[in-house]
Amino acid sequence: MRIGRWLAGLALGLTAAAAQGDPTVILLSWDGMRHDGPDRIDAPALARMQREGTRAERLAPIFPPNTFPAHVSLATGTHPDRHGILDNAFLDRERGRFRKSDASWIEAEPLWIAAERQGVPSAVFFWVGSETDWRGARPHHRVAPFDSNVGEGTKVDRILSWLDLPPPDRPRLIMSWWHGGDAAGHSYGPDDSSVSETLRDQATHLARLLDGIDARGIWPNTTLLLVSDHGMTNVLGEVALRERVEESGIEVQVSGSSSVSHLYLEKLSERERLEAELAGLDHLTVYRREDLPEALRLGHPTRTGDLVVLPDPGYVFRGGSWRRRAWRDLRRLLGRRTGSHGYAPDHPDMGGVFLALGRGVPAGGKLGPVRQIDVAATVARLLGIDPPRDSEGAPIERIGAQSSTGSPR
Repeated sequence: MRIGRWLAGLALGLTAAAAQGDPTVILLSWDGMRHDGPDRIDAPALARMQREGTRAERLAPIFPPNTFPAHVSLATGTHPDRHGILDNAFLDRERGRFRKSDASWIEAEPLWIAAERQGVPSAVFFWVGSETDWRGARPHHRVAPFDSNVGEGTKVDRILSWLDLPPPDRPRLIMSWWHGGDAAGHSYGPDDSSVSETLRDQATHLARLLDGIDARGIWPNTTLLLVSDHGMTNVLGEVALRERVEESGIEVQVSGSSSVSHLYLEKLSERERLEAELAGLDHLTVYRREDLPEALRLGHPTRTGDLVVLPDPGYVFRGGSWRRRAWRDLRRLLGRRTGSHGYAPDHPDMGGVFLALGRGVPAGGKLGPVRQIDVAATVARLLGIDPPRDSEGAPIERIGAQSSTGSPR
């Protein structure tokens, strides 16, 4: 037993020694964690990240603040009109329906590819766009295909094992998607106790990751960033968009999410008639493709619908499986809530979380709102590399501005 402990200690010591001078960044995304998530639960790991690190008031998302476009924006530092992932679902007039597991749909360089291009090994345990090679390039390590049944305990095990690899196989950029509170928030609303219970469970795994970094003594060269793709708000009602489109008899394909719908017409000449049909629905804003506000950053030459339809905040397009529809109907009948997201980035409930700990992060720091598109540039500065080629973001103030702030604790 004594020899075993000595060998284990020696291995950790060698890992820490080998890591000296090589900055490492671990980027975690907790799906659907609203900016106030850390305040709603008693979680020592999250409290530690705030006490010994830095927290932003909110992470301002891109539009739409939905899982797929937001994660690609986190990785590329740009908006959907540039990286091409307009929503969780959409059509391309040339390629057809978006295939979520195919990285070739992403039109801007992801962070793990930018790192590899510049000689920094990377590892990805689930992130949108990481399942297949991007333009012939791939991370050193990745876990694929995506499986939502894989828990965070397994992810922590793999992250720590990656940190124990010898150079040059040890990744210096590690990215991982975690479940966060998204599923519970959709099913029960953002203020339900089930969301807090889910986040507390996530925080226990975060604590084990922090403990693992402590044990390896690598904080002087390691930065941990915790972000999210979007927040969550209460659903106020539903809009029967698909039903109205079907009743119109107009040939049109509807694609998008519960908060954004792209309508692709077989005959553009029928667009005005479809607009008239939709005018009878409440809680809607309808844009022609060429009239989309530039601030939305949704104008793509082959992927934006002929009409883009947005519900009022809190309203969702009626859809999904019959089980989901029945669940939402039952919840409303009982006076209970469900949740949704995907509304304007300045909606108070759409902001995500941003926490940072470790190298280059001031202890007890507090930031105002920071932008989602700035995360990639911040990671790049921490690693000492250029941001992804298509990035429009800038490094977040005070994160990585100094080479080191010492070790937590």
